[in-house]
Amino acid sequence: MKMAKRTALTLKANFRADGDENEDGNKYLEGYFVKFNDETELWPGYLEQVSPDAIADDINDQDIRALFDHDTGKVLGRTKSKTLTLTKDEDGLYGKILLNQNDPEAMSIYAKVARGDVSQASFGFFINDEQGDFDDSGVYHSLLRSVELFEVSIVALPAYPSTEIDARSKDLDEFKNKLLEQRKQKLIKELKTRWKIQSY
Repeated sequence: MKMAKRTALTLKANFRADGDENEDGNKYLEGYFVKFNDETELWPGYLEQVSPDAIADDINDQDIRALFDHDTGKVLGRTKSKTLTLTKDEDGLYGKILLNQNDPEAMSIYAKVARGDVSQASFGFFINDEQGDFDDSGVYHSLLRSVELFEVSIVALPAYPSTEIDARSKDLDEFKNKLLEQRKQKLIKELKTRWKIQSY
């Protein structure tokens, strides 16, 4: 059973437009859709980062779509059609989108990136494996160890949907309760052991 769909922000994507100087006459959008080991604050007290192993090495062979603002009606490229190329390196997952110059909306997005009005990214995924814990100050650190990527997006206003924050808040509350119960049971066990030793 798959977990709910999630999104994550890549605030240091630094997307750029590449086209005017290309000999082939093509126009591209390129930048990092995912940055590894770079903590992002989902909300105060919750930080998330992506492990380099979280993204499959054969990601470029999978059917991934590049969207604008996670809108499935605004497809900019697709790995299956070779209009989206994804490459893993030590910094993250780098994407290069070959734009359809006959698509006015795609060219409008290209112009926004070229002007620097849009430069950030996000990605949509299912969580296969995640680990996390609280630090001494009560901040929760989540590490995505394995994800199933299904889309990448260039975003104008990077923000997590409120529904997703609510869902993750509930998950975190459940984790807190489970952690408290585990600590409680451990403490009871330790107390019982001490009591047996002292009764001898």
